[in-house]
Amino acid sequence: MANLHSSGVLIFNVALPIPCYQLFDYLAPEGAQQVPLGSRVEVPFGPHKKIGYLVGISQSSSLPMTKLKPIVRLLDEQSLLSEHDLALLHWVSRYYHHPLGEVMSLAFPVLLRRQKNVLEPVESHYGLTELGRTLSPQTLLRAPKQYALLEKFQATPQALSCLLLSQWDKQWRVTIKSLLAKQFVQIVPAPMLEQLPNEIDVNEEVVCSSAQQVAIEAVCKSLGAFGVFLLEGVTGSGKTEVYMQIIRTVLQRGQQVLVLVPEITLTPQLESRFRQRFSVGIAISHSKLTDKQRCQAWLQIQQGHCAILLGTRSALFTPFKQLGLIILDEEHDASFKQQDACRFSARDVAVVRGKLLNVPVLLGSATPSLESLLNAITHRYGWLTLPERAGQAVAPELQLLDIRNKKMQEGLSELLLTEITQTLERKEQVLLFLNRRGFAPTLICHGCGWVARCLHCDANLVIHHHERRLRCHHCNQEQMLMSQCPCCHSKELTALGLGTERVENRLRHLFVDKTIVRLDRDSTQRKGTLEDYLAKINQGQVDIILGTQMLAKGHHFPQVTLVAILDVDSGLFSIDFHASERLAQLVVQVAGRAGRELKAGKVILQTRSPDHPLLTTLIRQGYHQFAKTALAERQQAYLPPYTYQAMLRAYAPDEMLVQSFLQSVCELAQSLNHRDTLILGPVPAPMARRTGFYHYQVLLQQTKRSVLQALLTQLIPKIATLKSNKTLRWSVDVDPVDFY
Repeated sequence: MANLHSSGVLIFNVALPIPCYQLFDYLAPEGAQQVPLGSRVEVPFGPHKKIGYLVGISQSSSLPMTKLKPIVRLLDEQSLLSEHDLALLHWVSRYYHHPLGEVMSLAFPVLLRRQKNVLEPVESHYGLTELGRTLSPQTLLRAPKQYALLEKFQATPQALSCLLLSQWDKQWRVTIKSLLAKQFVQIVPAPMLEQLPNEIDVNEEVVCSSAQQVAIEAVCKSLGAFGVFLLEGVTGSGKTEVYMQIIRTVLQRGQQVLVLVPEITLTPQLESRFRQRFSVGIAISHSKLTDKQRCQAWLQIQQGHCAILLGTRSALFTPFKQLGLIILDEEHDASFKQQDACRFSARDVAVVRGKLLNVPVLLGSATPSLESLLNAITHRYGWLTLPERAGQAVAPELQLLDIRNKKMQEGLSELLLTEITQTLERKEQVLLFLNRRGFAPTLICHGCGWVARCLHCDANLVIHHHERRLRCHHCNQEQMLMSQCPCCHSKELTALGLGTERVENRLRHLFVDKTIVRLDRDSTQRKGTLEDYLAKINQGQVDIILGTQMLAKGHHFPQVTLVAILDVDSGLFSIDFHASERLAQLVVQVAGRAGRELKAGKVILQTRSPDHPLLTTLIRQGYHQFAKTALAERQQAYLPPYTYQAMLRAYAPDEMLVQSFLQSVCELAQSLNHRDTLILGPVPAPMARRTGFYHYQVLLQQTKRSVLQALLTQLIPKIATLKSNKTLRWSVDVDPVDFY
């Protein structure tokens, strides 16, 4: 046992954002008596200085006092994190077995992780003067920008934030200077939660169905207490309206709301609906925003100047002044699971946060995860259902289209082309889904069979025809598209397989006079492009929408009546037991884009496996029956959610080194395994070579979560002492959602 060196001097235990499981001791600055835990501190670390987080104060250390360095500077007079925030971060570090310093960094925006200054206040708000309230905008007709902005102020009861103004017009600062000079508007303090207007709703003329009303009342009755509710509603059943009705009640209680979505593409539509409904501050947080924008949103929520935070996975750790409700939309989505660094599940952490804060958590989905369904079936979660589409909309007709031995045009069968033509003639929209971007996934030589492979990964290079490039979608290595085979010098190079770009080219040839939009990661890279495309689709300016995963969920396209999945077979055969669940969810979610208004919808699934039990169950009996069957299969096979798993992964340029390291890990695990934990591996990852590194993994499986956690708690510190640990990278993934 280490000798503890004690003195009357206070010692700060600091967590640093580095991949190291230990805390670091520093001498507290003179006179520091009441420094709150969670405060940011600047400390010396080697030849550099780092910003760390104070997690403990003591009077003793395992190091001699002469070895301890003093804190350079305290950055926060008051902790930016509450006791509940700190408790959550400690839980995440323990459960996911990730260094506490890196976990604590998740709670801060990038600027606050780097910034060494004291926090600046949230930007000012702007409100009307007495003159501005009574002035007619007509007096500004010769200055149209000023006219429009004054109208906006007069139409909005509360002060407008810089964030709202920048969303209205990126050049708003120029316009507002003129209104300030004319004393029509003035700078006002940012409103706090308790200063929010009594009239929360801007517009509320909605009649809810009986099922919606039951769901709303169930959650509203639980406000102020912890509880988890699964809202299972068929696509188009009005889940968002249920969210908004509950949010309204939370806002009236003077509390804030956190709404999480799995992907950035879902934020514009949801944000628009929230802004139309609520006259409160709404902050947005996702990775496409600048560091300054994300920091601004963080401060507005933390200081209580905004009532709603809409964001993706990372927004979960934002500290709130008065959080009253957590909502996860599309709770089943794998994007809620972090796949690098701290591999946390936003859904599971949200439940823990709700418990710590004693607030309800609402999980919404048309295709709930099997884990959530089991929790609902066993009454751990409240189970709320919306079995019918909202209004007069009816569920679309699903049809399996057997394409075996059929003539195809770049993945489009003749029957599907006929359906597309008939839909367009009725002035309705078509949505085509193919979850593979690029022109084609393979370039092959017809002469010798050579295939364009990535030099760094066990993967083919994908053709991007428009850019004349070959690109690896795993490491982003790329090269020019060649005109002859580098092996036999033949010019008979052939594109094999389908990508969205290739289908788009064919559609433009077949439907020359129609407007076609392709939505995938390549076509929406530029800022604002996605929002522009979505606006055009909703305004009826687009005839055919072609896209990948980003189209599958959440979007409301009222004029889409035909949806087609071009290649449903690609998800039917996989070594990962999660694959069938994901495919079923994908089919139902994509199908849900059809016929969401009064017009009937049709969904066509092109397949070469029309008798596959997964497809036939979905078509004939729906997702719920599929899920019931899948849960029974999982239980028989001792797979999650009936067992618990952790994946240990390692990678290095030297294959033998990775194998040897994980073999040592397995031996350590076996020596600590006293409760029949299943230890499988080491084995190569399904894609063994990626970005020039060899990837191997070990799977641990237990029927009791506590036993698995106890084993990991003993095992992880011992792995860190292995010599080969220094020459490769390794990670632990608790509750993995895929085996890749």
